[in-house]
Amino acid sequence: MIFRKPLPFVNTFIEEIDKVLREKDPQSRGLSNKQRYWISFCVMATMMSNSICWARFERVGLGSYSLGALAWMFRYSKIPWERLFQMSVLVVLQRHGITEGTLLIDDSDKRRSKVTKRIAHVHKLKDKTSGGFLSGQNLVFLLLVSDTITIPVGFAFYRPDPVRTAWTKENKELKKKGIPKKERPSEPTKNSAYPTKVELALRLLKEFKQWHPTVVVKAVLADALYGTAKFVDPASAIFGDNQVVSQLRHNQKVNFRGRTLPVDEFFNRYPGVPVKLRVRGGEEVAAIVSSARLFVCSHGVKRFVIALKYEGEDECRYLFASDLSWRTEDILKIFTLRWLIEVFFQDWKAHEGWGNLTKLQGDEGSSWGLILSLLVDHCLLTQPDQLAQLKRKQPVFTVGSLINRIKVECLLDVIHDLLSAKNPEQELTKLADTLTKQFALMPSGKHMVGRDLGRQEPTPSLKYKAIAMAT
Repeated sequence: MIFRKPLPFVNTFIEEIDKVLREKDPQSRGLSNKQRYWISFCVMATMMSNSICWARFERVGLGSYSLGALAWMFRYSKIPWERLFQMSVLVVLQRHGITEGTLLIDDSDKRRSKVTKRIAHVHKLKDKTSGGFLSGQNLVFLLLVSDTITIPVGFAFYRPDPVRTAWTKENKELKKKGIPKKERPSEPTKNSAYPTKVELALRLLKEFKQWHPTVVVKAVLADALYGTAKFVDPASAIFGDNQVVSQLRHNQKVNFRGRTLPVDEFFNRYPGVPVKLRVRGGEEVAAIVSSARLFVCSHGVKRFVIALKYEGEDECRYLFASDLSWRTEDILKIFTLRWLIEVFFQDWKAHEGWGNLTKLQGDEGSSWGLILSLLVDHCLLTQPDQLAQLKRKQPVFTVGSLINRIKVECLLDVIHDLLSAKNPEQELTKLADTLTKQFALMPSGKHMVGRDLGRQEPTPSLKYKAIAMAT
């Protein structure tokens, strides 16, 4: 799809970000006119091309910016990207009057080429689908879920310590060979340059508190990776001892009436009751639920532990809450919100450019490209049709359908400009020339026409000799 200029709502959104940026930092000059227009253009081009690629931006923008100019602005224009992202969050919160919500934490992978060397944060990842391994980037995300919208409010790239990774691998191999622990290499000291996912998640929570101190956080939700005392207790303390809900693994030890046993064994002795659970305020689903306030050994404190098994499932999942005063029903209801971060990942990767990210190099390339894609997500919440739905308290539109509507609007704008020109025929010729240039036909490497493939048949003389030798 193509466009001549960013739509008004995109320009307005970037202008609002600039306004908040100047208000929060009076000494800052904010964004220049050229920077505002360039960012608006890139947000628009990301919607049109579903990519972050300067060559594609040049094509869909009908040559408004050249590939070289786009890349130069990205690298050297001194745009305060990190502050830009936080100001974008503030704009959305103010637009929709959001004063409270629930924070969700999870991580997501971005597959990269095995030969990639200049892209930052690339390392070996476990493929959750196949069980194998791949090269890619791993990100820890923070989402805010309010009673109206869900928006990304923080992120951090995760990268394992290569020294500890090598030690872990060697230690496992030596252990398999039966070498005693005292004869194996000692564990290397922790390198602060490589924070864990738990440390990154806590950092994101602190940053959110710093940037948005007036937002009331009802709860923090996370999966089993963050179900440790090292995360739960500090996370709760950040927002004044609020609720933190996570998961326990089935073999984690709990203590009940002086007896220590795995959590799954405990709930096998105390089977649950059938309930109807309303998921995310929508439909009701059947489930078996059991709960108890148990001392979790690895945490060193009591947690409100819940065994949950949906109808049709074979195994239980074990949730826990840090605040013991909540009802079982309320803990279950709020935990179902965690699924929304998976929906965000799907939309973000499928429609907002990150899934087709080009090879933006270095720490800045990866981080700034990511921020650009998240600005698209924020900007779509200010689209007029979306705003109207939210104002009427009606279900909002999907990202895919919204972007399709925007593409149609851009195409109609191009047609309108063409028809309203003094010389439509001349303008059509110019547009045709531009389109032909920007969307040029490219030679295929699949078909062999015009290439010398050799004779591919025996020569008469050599064939005669072969027959003679055979006889």
